Amino acid sequence: MTSQTTDILLIGGGVMSTTLASLVSQLDSTRHIMLVEQSQSLAGESSDAWNNAGTGHAGYCELNYTPKQRDGRIAIERALDINARFEISLQYWSSLVRQGVLPDPATFINRVPHLSWVRGQDAVDYLKARHETLSAHPLFDAMRFSDDPGRLAEWLPLMMGQNRSDGEPVAATRVGHGSDVDFGALTRTLGQHLETHSGVDVRLGTRVIDLQKRGKRWQVTLRCEATSQTTVVDAGFVFVGAGGAALPLLQKAGVAEAKGYGGFPVSGIWLACENEAIAREHGAKVYGKAPVGAPPMSVPHLDTRVIDGRPALLFGPFAGFTTRFLKQGSRLDLMQSVRSHNLKPMMEVAGTQWPLTRYLIKEALSSREDRLTQLERFLPEYDPDQWQLRYAGQRVQIIKPDANGRGKLEFGTEVLNTRDRSLAALLGASPGASTSVSAMLDVIERCLPELTQGEARERLQSLIPSYGQSLIGDAGLLREVRQFTLGTLGLADLQSIHKRSLNHADWHPPRNDARGESRGDHSLRHTGTA
Repeated sequence: MTSQTTDILLIGGGVMSTTLASLVSQLDSTRHIMLVEQSQSLAGESSDAWNNAGTGHAGYCELNYTPKQRDGRIAIERALDINARFEISLQYWSSLVRQGVLPDPATFINRVPHLSWVRGQDAVDYLKARHETLSAHPLFDAMRFSDDPGRLAEWLPLMMGQNRSDGEPVAATRVGHGSDVDFGALTRTLGQHLETHSGVDVRLGTRVIDLQKRGKRWQVTLRCEATSQTTVVDAGFVFVGAGGAALPLLQKAGVAEAKGYGGFPVSGIWLACENEAIAREHGAKVYGKAPVGAPPMSVPHLDTRVIDGRPALLFGPFAGFTTRFLKQGSRLDLMQSVRSHNLKPMMEVAGTQWPLTRYLIKEALSSREDRLTQLERFLPEYDPDQWQLRYAGQRVQIIKPDANGRGKLEFGTEVLNTRDRSLAALLGASPGASTSVSAMLDVIERCLPELTQGEARERLQSLIPSYGQSLIGDAGLLREVRQFTLGTLGLADLQSIHKRSLNHADWHPPRNDARGESRGDHSLRHTGTA
Protein backbone atom coordinates (compact mmCIF):
# COMPACT_ATOMS: atom_id res chain seq x y z
CA MET A 1 0.00 0.00 0.00
CA THR A 2 1.27 3.47 -0.92
CA SER A 3 0.18 6.92 0.21
CA GLN A 4 -0.15 10.25 -1.53
CA THR A 5 -1.38 13.75 -0.75
CA THR A 6 -3.44 15.99 -3.01
CA ASP A 7 -5.26 19.28 -2.66
CA ILE A 8 -8.31 18.17 -4.64
CA LEU A 9 -9.53 14.66 -5.42
CA LEU A 10 -12.16 14.25 -8.13
CA ILE A 11 -14.04 10.95 -8.31
CA GLY A 12 -15.49 10.12 -11.71
CA GLY A 13 -14.16 10.82 -15.20
CA GLY A 14 -17.16 12.49 -16.79
CA VAL A 15 -17.80 16.01 -18.00
CA MET A 16 -18.45 17.33 -14.48
CA SER A 17 -15.13 16.28 -12.94
CA THR A 18 -13.06 17.27 -15.97
CA THR A 19 -14.80 20.67 -16.06
CA LEU A 20 -14.10 21.26 -12.37
CA ALA A 21 -10.47 20.22 -12.82
CA SER A 22 -10.16 22.51 -15.83
CA LEU A 23 -11.64 25.49 -13.96
CA VAL A 24 -9.42 25.00 -10.92
CA SER A 25 -6.28 24.63 -13.05
CA GLN A 26 -7.18 27.82 -14.90
CA LEU A 27 -7.79 29.75 -11.70
CA ASP A 28 -4.87 28.42 -9.62
CA SER A 29 -2.27 26.33 -11.41
CA THR A 30 -0.47 25.61 -8.10
CA ARG A 31 -3.26 23.34 -6.83
CA HIS A 32 -2.51 19.63 -7.05
CA ILE A 33 -5.46 17.76 -8.55
CA MET A 34 -6.06 14.02 -8.77
CA LEU A 35 -8.88 12.64 -10.94
CA VAL A 36 -9.80 8.95 -10.69
CA GLU A 37 -12.07 6.95 -12.99
CA GLN A 38 -12.90 3.27 -12.59
CA SER A 39 -13.13 2.51 -16.33
CA GLN A 40 -10.23 2.55 -18.76
CA SER A 41 -11.31 5.77 -20.48
CA LEU A 42 -12.90 9.08 -19.63
CA ALA A 43 -16.56 9.73 -20.43
CA GLY A 44 -17.49 6.07 -20.52
CA GLU A 45 -20.87 6.45 -18.82
CA SER A 46 -23.33 9.37 -18.95
CA SER A 47 -20.98 11.72 -20.83
CA ASP A 48 -20.48 9.35 -23.76
CA ALA A 49 -22.15 10.69 -26.90
CA TRP A 50 -24.33 7.62 -27.47
CA ASN A 51 -25.43 7.63 -23.82
CA ASN A 52 -27.12 11.07 -23.82
CA ALA A 53 -29.19 13.29 -26.07
CA GLY A 54 -26.30 15.60 -26.95
CA THR A 55 -28.67 18.54 -26.80
CA GLY A 56 -27.20 21.83 -25.69
CA HIS A 57 -30.10 22.27 -23.26
CA ALA A 58 -31.15 25.92 -23.43
CA GLY A 59 -34.91 25.68 -23.00
CA TYR A 60 -35.53 26.34 -26.69
CA CYS A 61 -37.25 23.07 -27.53
CA GLU A 62 -37.87 21.28 -24.20
CA LEU A 63 -41.57 21.78 -23.48
CA ASN A 64 -41.34 20.31 -19.97
CA TYR A 65 -39.36 23.41 -18.90
CA THR A 66 -42.36 25.65 -19.66
CA PRO A 67 -45.50 24.14 -18.10
CA LYS A 68 -48.91 25.70 -18.49
CA GLN A 69 -50.32 26.89 -15.16
CA ARG A 70 -53.90 26.50 -14.01
CA ASP A 71 -54.54 30.17 -14.76
CA GLY A 72 -53.38 29.66 -18.34
CA ARG A 73 -50.03 31.39 -17.82
CA ILE A 74 -46.93 29.77 -19.31
CA ALA A 75 -44.26 29.48 -16.62
CA ILE A 76 -40.91 30.34 -18.21
CA GLU A 77 -38.71 30.86 -15.16
CA ARG A 78 -36.97 27.49 -15.41
CA ALA A 79 -36.38 27.92 -19.14
CA LEU A 80 -34.79 31.32 -18.51
CA ASP A 81 -32.55 29.89 -15.81
CA ILE A 82 -31.42 26.91 -17.91
CA ASN A 83 -30.81 29.11 -20.94
CA ALA A 84 -28.66 31.52 -18.92
CA ARG A 85 -26.69 28.66 -17.39
CA PHE A 86 -26.01 27.10 -20.79
CA GLU A 87 -24.66 30.48 -21.89
CA ILE A 88 -22.10 30.12 -19.08
CA SER A 89 -20.92 26.85 -20.64
CA LEU A 90 -20.72 28.44 -24.08
CA GLN A 91 -18.57 31.29 -22.73
CA TYR A 92 -16.11 28.97 -21.01
CA TRP A 93 -15.80 26.69 -24.02
CA SER A 94 -15.29 29.74 -26.25
CA SER A 95 -12.47 30.99 -24.03
CA LEU A 96 -10.80 27.57 -24.08
CA VAL A 97 -11.07 27.51 -27.87
CA ARG A 98 -9.40 30.93 -28.02
CA GLN A 99 -6.62 29.61 -25.77
CA GLY A 100 -6.12 26.52 -27.89
CA VAL A 101 -7.08 24.25 -24.98
CA LEU A 102 -10.03 23.00 -27.03
CA PRO A 103 -9.53 22.25 -30.74
CA ASP A 104 -11.73 23.15 -33.68
CA PRO A 105 -15.18 23.63 -32.09
CA ALA A 106 -16.75 21.32 -34.69
CA THR A 107 -15.03 18.40 -32.94
CA PHE A 108 -17.40 18.78 -29.98
CA ILE A 109 -20.17 21.28 -30.80
CA ASN A 110 -22.18 21.90 -33.96
CA ARG A 111 -25.01 24.16 -34.95
CA VAL A 112 -28.23 22.14 -35.11
CA PRO A 113 -31.50 24.16 -34.94
CA HIS A 114 -33.80 23.41 -31.99
CA LEU A 115 -37.50 22.93 -32.70
CA SER A 116 -40.57 22.12 -30.64
CA TRP A 117 -43.20 20.25 -32.66
CA VAL A 118 -46.77 19.51 -31.60
CA ARG A 119 -49.97 18.04 -33.02
CA GLY A 120 -53.61 18.75 -32.14
CA GLN A 121 -55.36 22.09 -31.64
CA ASP A 122 -54.86 22.26 -27.86
CA ALA A 123 -51.13 21.59 -28.25
CA VAL A 124 -50.87 24.16 -31.07
CA ASP A 125 -52.59 26.77 -28.88
CA TYR A 126 -50.18 25.98 -26.04
CA LEU A 127 -47.13 26.23 -28.30
CA LYS A 128 -48.29 29.58 -29.69
CA ALA A 129 -48.81 30.96 -26.17
CA ARG A 130 -45.41 29.57 -25.16
CA HIS A 131 -43.77 31.31 -28.10
CA GLU A 132 -45.46 34.62 -27.36
CA THR A 133 -44.31 34.49 -23.74
CA LEU A 134 -40.74 33.31 -24.35
CA SER A 135 -39.94 35.40 -27.43
CA ALA A 136 -40.77 38.57 -25.51
CA HIS A 137 -37.60 37.94 -23.47
CA PRO A 138 -34.18 38.76 -25.02
CA LEU A 139 -32.90 35.25 -24.27
CA PHE A 140 -35.51 33.83 -26.64
CA ASP A 141 -36.14 36.64 -29.11
CA ALA A 142 -34.70 34.55 -31.97
CA MET A 143 -37.46 31.95 -31.58
CA ARG A 144 -39.90 31.70 -34.48
CA PHE A 145 -43.38 30.11 -34.55
CA SER A 146 -45.28 28.69 -37.50
CA ASP A 147 -48.34 26.59 -38.19
CA ASP A 148 -48.06 27.15 -41.94
CA PRO A 149 -47.58 23.82 -43.79
CA GLY A 150 -45.23 25.38 -46.31
CA ARG A 151 -42.94 26.86 -43.68
CA LEU A 152 -43.03 23.68 -41.62
CA ALA A 153 -41.99 21.71 -44.71
CA GLU A 154 -38.96 24.01 -45.02
CA TRP A 155 -38.04 23.53 -41.37
CA LEU A 156 -38.81 19.80 -41.26
CA PRO A 157 -38.45 18.30 -44.74
CA LEU A 158 -38.46 14.66 -43.61
CA MET A 159 -41.30 15.10 -41.14
CA MET A 160 -43.54 17.46 -43.12
CA GLY A 161 -42.33 17.06 -46.70
CA GLN A 162 -44.64 14.14 -47.29
CA ASN A 163 -48.37 14.69 -47.54
CA ARG A 164 -49.57 13.97 -44.03
CA SER A 165 -53.02 12.50 -44.52
CA ASP A 166 -54.54 12.97 -41.07
CA GLY A 167 -55.22 16.72 -41.44
CA GLU A 168 -54.45 17.27 -37.74
CA PRO A 169 -53.31 20.81 -36.80
CA VAL A 170 -49.52 20.96 -36.52
CA ALA A 171 -47.16 23.73 -35.36
CA ALA A 172 -43.52 24.24 -34.48
CA THR A 173 -41.13 26.79 -33.03
CA ARG A 174 -37.53 27.10 -34.22
CA VAL A 175 -34.30 28.61 -32.89
CA GLY A 176 -31.57 28.56 -35.51
CA HIS A 177 -28.55 28.76 -33.20
CA GLY A 178 -29.39 25.61 -31.23
CA SER A 179 -26.53 23.17 -30.74
CA ASP A 180 -25.57 19.52 -30.65
CA VAL A 181 -22.78 18.73 -28.20
CA ASP A 182 -20.58 15.63 -28.18
CA PHE A 183 -19.95 15.62 -24.43
CA GLY A 184 -17.79 12.52 -24.74
CA ALA A 185 -15.38 14.24 -27.13
CA LEU A 186 -15.41 17.38 -24.98
CA THR A 187 -14.63 15.41 -21.82
CA ARG A 188 -11.78 13.45 -23.37
CA THR A 189 -10.24 16.59 -24.86
CA LEU A 190 -10.35 18.35 -21.49
CA GLY A 191 -8.80 15.25 -19.93
CA GLN A 192 -5.99 15.14 -22.48
CA HIS A 193 -5.13 18.77 -21.77
CA LEU A 194 -5.22 18.20 -18.02
CA GLU A 195 -2.70 15.38 -18.37
CA THR A 196 -0.18 17.90 -19.75
CA HIS A 197 -0.22 19.76 -16.41
CA SER A 198 2.47 18.71 -13.96
CA GLY A 199 0.06 19.29 -11.06
CA VAL A 200 -2.72 17.08 -12.42
CA ASP A 201 -2.76 13.30 -11.94
CA VAL A 202 -5.37 11.42 -14.01
CA ARG A 203 -5.79 7.76 -13.03
CA LEU A 204 -7.92 5.45 -15.13
CA GLY A 205 -8.93 1.92 -14.17
CA THR A 206 -8.92 3.03 -10.54
CA ARG A 207 -11.75 2.35 -8.13
CA VAL A 208 -12.59 4.05 -4.82
CA ILE A 209 -12.99 1.36 -2.19
CA ASP A 210 -13.18 3.51 0.95
CA LEU A 211 -13.68 7.14 2.06
CA GLN A 212 -13.13 8.21 5.63
CA LYS A 213 -12.99 11.65 7.23
CA ARG A 214 -9.91 12.22 9.40
CA GLY A 215 -9.97 15.60 11.09
CA LYS A 216 -10.38 18.23 8.38
CA ARG A 217 -9.19 15.98 5.54
CA TRP A 218 -10.34 12.88 3.70
CA GLN A 219 -8.53 9.56 3.54
CA VAL A 220 -9.58 7.89 0.30
CA THR A 221 -8.45 4.36 -0.52
CA LEU A 222 -7.98 3.63 -4.23
CA ARG A 223 -7.37 0.33 -5.99
CA CYS A 224 -5.82 -0.03 -9.41
CA GLU A 225 -7.87 -2.63 -11.25
CA ALA A 226 -4.93 -3.80 -13.39
CA THR A 227 -2.42 -4.38 -10.56
CA SER A 228 -4.69 -4.61 -7.48
CA GLN A 229 -2.33 -2.11 -5.84
CA THR A 230 -3.97 0.13 -3.25
CA THR A 231 -3.17 3.77 -2.54
CA VAL A 232 -4.42 5.90 0.34
CA VAL A 233 -4.87 9.49 -0.78
CA ASP A 234 -4.95 12.29 1.78
CA ALA A 235 -7.18 14.95 0.20
CA GLY A 236 -8.15 18.41 1.37
CA PHE A 237 -11.27 18.52 -0.79
CA VAL A 238 -13.23 15.74 -2.51
CA PHE A 239 -15.70 16.09 -5.36
CA VAL A 240 -17.93 13.14 -6.21
CA GLY A 241 -18.95 13.44 -9.86
CA ALA A 242 -19.53 9.75 -10.43
CA GLY A 243 -23.02 9.83 -11.96
CA GLY A 244 -25.13 6.97 -10.67
CA ALA A 245 -22.30 5.87 -8.37
CA ALA A 246 -22.39 9.18 -6.47
CA LEU A 247 -25.07 8.14 -3.97
CA PRO A 248 -23.38 4.83 -2.98
CA LEU A 249 -20.09 6.71 -2.50
CA LEU A 250 -21.76 9.27 -0.24
CA GLN A 251 -23.26 6.42 1.75
CA LYS A 252 -19.87 4.71 1.96
CA ALA A 253 -18.37 7.95 3.28
CA GLY A 254 -21.12 8.33 5.88
CA VAL A 255 -21.97 11.85 4.71
CA ALA A 256 -24.62 13.11 7.12
CA GLU A 257 -26.03 15.57 4.59
CA ALA A 258 -26.98 12.65 2.32
CA LYS A 259 -29.16 11.00 4.96
CA GLY A 260 -32.66 10.37 3.63
CA TYR A 261 -31.49 10.43 0.00
CA GLY A 262 -32.31 7.54 -2.29
CA GLY A 263 -32.05 6.85 -6.00
CA PHE A 264 -34.59 6.05 -8.71
CA PRO A 265 -32.70 4.59 -11.69
CA VAL A 266 -34.06 4.90 -15.22
CA SER A 267 -32.57 3.26 -18.31
CA GLY A 268 -32.77 4.48 -21.88
CA ILE A 269 -32.80 3.15 -25.45
CA TRP A 270 -32.45 4.99 -28.77
CA LEU A 271 -33.56 4.13 -32.25
CA ALA A 272 -30.50 5.13 -34.29
CA CYS A 273 -30.08 5.73 -38.01
CA GLU A 274 -26.45 6.13 -39.07
CA ASN A 275 -27.23 7.03 -42.67
CA GLU A 276 -25.42 10.37 -42.93
CA ALA A 277 -27.51 11.64 -45.85
CA ILE A 278 -30.76 11.17 -43.91
CA ALA A 279 -29.29 12.83 -40.81
CA ARG A 280 -28.12 15.85 -42.82
CA GLU A 281 -31.47 16.21 -44.58
CA HIS A 282 -33.30 16.30 -41.25
CA GLY A 283 -30.77 18.76 -39.79
CA ALA A 284 -32.55 19.58 -36.53
CA LYS A 285 -33.35 18.57 -32.98
CA VAL A 286 -37.12 18.22 -32.78
CA TYR A 287 -38.76 17.76 -29.38
CA GLY A 288 -42.38 16.74 -28.97
CA LYS A 289 -44.63 16.38 -25.92
CA ALA A 290 -44.06 13.60 -23.41
CA PRO A 291 -46.75 10.91 -23.06
CA VAL A 292 -48.93 11.20 -19.98
CA GLY A 293 -47.10 9.69 -17.01
CA ALA A 294 -43.68 9.73 -18.71
CA PRO A 295 -40.63 11.17 -16.92
CA PRO A 296 -39.09 14.35 -18.37
CA MET A 297 -36.12 12.47 -19.83
CA SER A 298 -38.57 10.47 -21.97
CA VAL A 299 -39.77 13.41 -24.05
CA PRO A 300 -39.71 12.02 -27.62
CA HIS A 301 -37.32 13.80 -29.93
CA LEU A 302 -35.82 13.23 -33.37
CA ASP A 303 -32.28 14.56 -33.41
CA THR A 304 -29.50 15.06 -35.85
CA ARG A 305 -26.33 14.22 -33.92
CA VAL A 306 -22.67 14.69 -34.81
CA ILE A 307 -20.70 11.91 -33.10
CA ASP A 308 -17.00 11.49 -33.76
CA GLY A 309 -17.46 13.89 -36.66
CA ARG A 310 -20.18 11.84 -38.36
CA PRO A 311 -23.86 12.84 -38.61
CA ALA A 312 -26.43 10.37 -37.29
CA LEU A 313 -30.14 10.47 -36.48
CA LEU A 314 -31.52 9.41 -33.11
CA PHE A 315 -35.11 8.96 -32.00
CA GLY A 316 -36.22 8.43 -28.42
CA PRO A 317 -35.17 7.97 -25.77
CA PHE A 318 -37.35 5.09 -24.67
CA ALA A 319 -37.16 4.88 -20.90
CA GLY A 320 -37.27 1.70 -18.92
CA PHE A 321 -37.16 0.47 -15.35
CA THR A 322 -33.77 -0.73 -14.15
CA THR A 323 -32.04 -1.59 -10.90
CA ARG A 324 -28.57 -0.58 -12.14
CA PHE A 325 -27.08 2.77 -11.15
CA LEU A 326 -24.51 2.67 -13.95
CA LYS A 327 -24.68 1.20 -17.44
CA GLN A 328 -21.88 -1.15 -16.42
CA GLY A 329 -23.23 -1.49 -12.89
CA SER A 330 -24.78 -4.33 -10.94
CA ARG A 331 -28.42 -5.38 -10.85
CA LEU A 332 -28.08 -5.16 -7.06
CA ASP A 333 -27.26 -1.43 -7.09
CA LEU A 334 -30.77 -0.30 -6.13
CA MET A 335 -31.20 -2.87 -3.38
CA GLN A 336 -27.75 -2.16 -1.95
CA SER A 337 -28.53 1.59 -1.75
CA VAL A 338 -31.43 1.05 0.66
CA ARG A 339 -30.69 2.23 4.19
CA SER A 340 -32.80 2.68 7.30
CA HIS A 341 -32.74 6.46 6.80
CA ASN A 342 -33.94 6.40 3.16
CA LEU A 343 -36.33 3.45 3.27
CA LYS A 344 -39.33 5.57 4.23
CA PRO A 345 -38.84 8.22 1.48
CA MET A 346 -38.23 5.50 -1.09
CA MET A 347 -41.36 3.57 -0.08
CA GLU A 348 -43.43 6.76 -0.18
CA VAL A 349 -42.18 7.56 -3.67
CA ALA A 350 -42.86 3.97 -4.74
CA GLY A 351 -46.47 4.45 -3.60
CA THR A 352 -47.06 7.88 -5.12
CA GLN A 353 -45.13 7.18 -8.34
CA TRP A 354 -46.66 3.81 -9.21
CA PRO A 355 -48.06 5.14 -12.54
CA LEU A 356 -44.52 6.20 -13.47
CA THR A 357 -43.11 2.82 -12.47
CA ARG A 358 -45.81 1.06 -14.48
CA TYR A 359 -45.01 3.26 -17.48
CA LEU A 360 -41.28 2.48 -17.22
CA ILE A 361 -41.91 -1.27 -16.99
CA LYS A 362 -44.20 -1.08 -20.02
CA GLU A 363 -41.54 0.83 -21.94
CA ALA A 364 -38.87 -1.68 -20.95
CA LEU A 365 -41.01 -4.52 -22.33
CA SER A 366 -41.80 -2.73 -25.60
CA SER A 367 -40.69 -4.46 -28.79
CA ARG A 368 -38.70 -2.91 -31.60
CA GLU A 369 -41.91 -2.75 -33.62
CA ASP A 370 -43.63 -0.79 -30.83
CA ARG A 371 -40.80 1.74 -30.89
CA LEU A 372 -40.89 2.01 -34.67
CA THR A 373 -44.61 2.79 -34.40
CA GLN A 374 -43.75 5.77 -32.19
CA LEU A 375 -41.10 6.87 -34.69
CA GLU A 376 -43.78 6.84 -37.38
CA ARG A 377 -45.57 9.71 -35.63
CA PHE A 378 -42.49 11.82 -36.38
CA LEU A 379 -41.52 10.23 -39.73
CA PRO A 380 -44.58 9.08 -41.73
CA GLU A 381 -42.28 7.45 -44.27
CA TYR A 382 -39.16 5.64 -43.10
CA ASP A 383 -37.16 2.53 -43.88
CA PRO A 384 -37.17 0.27 -40.80
CA ASP A 385 -33.97 -1.39 -41.97
CA GLN A 386 -32.18 1.94 -41.45
CA TRP A 387 -33.01 2.02 -37.74
CA GLN A 388 -31.30 -0.03 -35.04
CA LEU A 389 -31.58 -0.07 -31.25
CA ARG A 390 -28.81 1.48 -29.18
CA TYR A 391 -28.71 1.39 -25.40
CA ALA A 392 -28.26 4.78 -23.76
CA GLY A 393 -26.89 5.57 -20.32
CA GLN A 394 -28.48 5.17 -16.91
CA ARG A 395 -29.97 8.12 -15.03
CA VAL A 396 -30.46 8.01 -11.26
CA GLN A 397 -33.12 10.49 -10.19
CA ILE A 398 -33.05 11.87 -6.66
CA ILE A 399 -35.41 10.70 -3.94
CA LYS A 400 -35.30 12.79 -0.77
CA PRO A 401 -37.54 14.02 2.04
CA ASP A 402 -39.51 17.18 1.31
CA ALA A 403 -40.12 20.02 3.75
CA ASN A 404 -42.76 17.90 5.48
CA GLY A 405 -40.50 14.85 5.73
CA ARG A 406 -42.28 12.90 3.01
CA GLY A 407 -40.38 11.34 0.14
CA LYS A 408 -40.41 13.13 -3.20
CA LEU A 409 -38.90 12.35 -6.58
CA GLU A 410 -36.73 15.06 -8.15
CA PHE A 411 -35.86 15.18 -11.86
CA GLY A 412 -33.32 18.01 -11.69
CA THR A 413 -29.63 18.34 -10.88
CA GLU A 414 -28.49 19.05 -7.33
CA VAL A 415 -25.17 19.92 -5.73
CA LEU A 416 -24.83 18.65 -2.19
CA ASN A 417 -21.97 19.59 0.12
CA THR A 418 -20.93 18.76 3.66
CA ARG A 419 -21.31 21.38 6.35
CA ASP A 420 -17.55 21.94 6.53
CA ARG A 421 -17.42 22.18 2.72
CA SER A 422 -14.68 19.57 2.46
CA LEU A 423 -16.76 17.38 0.13
CA ALA A 424 -19.30 18.09 -2.60
CA ALA A 425 -21.26 15.81 -4.89
CA LEU A 426 -23.46 16.16 -7.93
CA LEU A 427 -26.72 14.19 -7.93
CA GLY A 428 -29.56 13.87 -10.40
CA ALA A 429 -29.81 14.15 -14.18
CA SER A 430 -31.42 16.78 -16.43
CA PRO A 431 -30.21 19.24 -17.64
CA GLY A 432 -26.89 17.78 -16.53
CA ALA A 433 -23.92 18.13 -18.86
CA SER A 434 -25.20 21.25 -20.62
CA THR A 435 -24.87 23.24 -17.42
CA SER A 436 -21.63 21.60 -16.27
CA VAL A 437 -19.73 24.88 -16.05
CA SER A 438 -22.36 26.65 -13.93
CA ALA A 439 -22.70 23.56 -11.72
CA MET A 440 -18.95 23.41 -11.12
CA LEU A 441 -18.81 27.15 -10.48
CA ASP A 442 -21.41 26.53 -7.81
CA VAL A 443 -19.10 23.92 -6.26
CA ILE A 444 -16.18 26.37 -6.34
CA GLU A 445 -18.20 29.16 -4.75
CA ARG A 446 -19.43 26.93 -1.97
CA CYS A 447 -16.31 24.94 -1.20
CA LEU A 448 -13.34 26.78 -2.74
CA PRO A 449 -14.45 30.42 -2.45
CA GLU A 450 -10.89 31.75 -2.51
CA LEU A 451 -10.86 30.90 -6.23
CA THR A 452 -13.48 33.59 -6.83
CA GLN A 453 -11.53 36.41 -5.17
CA GLY A 454 -8.69 38.74 -6.09
CA GLU A 455 -6.64 37.78 -9.14
CA ALA A 456 -8.54 34.52 -9.46
CA ARG A 457 -11.78 36.45 -9.84
CA GLU A 458 -10.27 38.61 -12.56
CA ARG A 459 -9.16 35.46 -14.33
CA LEU A 460 -12.64 33.98 -13.93
CA GLN A 461 -14.23 37.08 -15.44
CA SER A 462 -11.88 36.89 -18.41
CA LEU A 463 -12.87 33.26 -18.97
CA ILE A 464 -16.59 33.86 -18.41
CA PRO A 465 -17.33 37.51 -19.25
CA SER A 466 -20.77 37.51 -17.64
CA TYR A 467 -19.55 36.02 -14.34
CA GLY A 468 -21.26 37.75 -11.41
CA GLN A 469 -23.78 39.47 -13.69
CA SER A 470 -27.21 38.53 -14.93
CA LEU A 471 -27.83 37.56 -18.53
CA ILE A 472 -31.51 37.28 -17.68
CA GLY A 473 -31.75 40.92 -16.69
CA ASP A 474 -29.15 42.59 -18.96
CA ALA A 475 -30.05 42.48 -22.66
CA GLY A 476 -26.96 44.46 -23.67
CA LEU A 477 -24.60 42.09 -21.92
CA LEU A 478 -26.44 39.12 -23.45
CA ARG A 479 -26.03 40.56 -26.94
CA GLU A 480 -22.28 41.02 -26.44
CA VAL A 481 -21.85 37.56 -24.94
CA ARG A 482 -23.68 35.85 -27.78
CA GLN A 483 -21.65 37.71 -30.35
CA PHE A 484 -18.56 36.22 -28.71
CA THR A 485 -19.82 32.67 -28.19
CA LEU A 486 -21.87 32.04 -31.33
CA GLY A 487 -19.09 33.41 -33.47
CA THR A 488 -16.26 31.58 -31.71
CA LEU A 489 -18.06 28.22 -31.64
CA GLY A 490 -19.42 28.43 -35.17
CA LEU A 491 -23.05 28.35 -34.07
CA ALA A 492 -24.07 31.36 -36.19
CA ASP A 493 -22.78 33.54 -39.02
CA LEU A 494 -20.95 36.44 -37.36
CA GLN A 495 -22.30 38.81 -40.01
CA SER A 496 -25.80 38.00 -38.85
CA ILE A 497 -24.89 39.08 -35.33
CA HIS A 498 -22.72 42.16 -35.71
CA LYS A 499 -20.46 43.65 -38.34
CA ARG A 500 -17.46 43.87 -36.01
CA SER A 501 -15.70 40.71 -34.91
CA LEU A 502 -14.58 40.66 -31.31
CA ASN A 503 -11.34 39.23 -30.07
CA HIS A 504 -10.58 37.90 -26.61
CA ALA A 505 -9.15 41.24 -25.50
CA ASP A 506 -12.65 42.74 -25.71
CA TRP A 507 -13.74 40.52 -22.84
CA HIS A 508 -12.89 42.36 -19.66
CA PRO A 509 -16.21 44.10 -18.96
CA PRO A 510 -16.24 46.38 -15.92
CA ARG A 511 -17.94 45.20 -12.77
CA ASN A 512 -21.44 46.62 -12.52
CA ASP A 513 -23.17 45.81 -9.26
CA ALA A 514 -26.46 47.01 -10.69
CA ARG A 515 -26.40 44.02 -13.02
CA GLY A 516 -26.93 41.59 -10.19
CA GLU A 517 -25.29 39.71 -7.36
CA SER A 518 -22.49 37.23 -7.84
CA ARG A 519 -23.77 33.78 -8.79
CA GLY A 520 -27.00 35.30 -10.05
CA ASP A 521 -26.55 33.81 -13.48
CA HIS A 522 -25.25 30.33 -12.88
CA SER A 523 -26.19 28.99 -9.46
CA LEU A 524 -28.33 25.88 -9.32
CA ARG A 525 -31.89 26.34 -8.20
CA HIS A 526 -33.38 24.54 -5.21
CA THR A 527 -30.06 23.03 -4.21
CA GLY A 528 -27.70 23.23 -1.28
CA THR A 529 -26.62 21.51 1.84
CA ALA A 530 -29.33 19.09 2.81
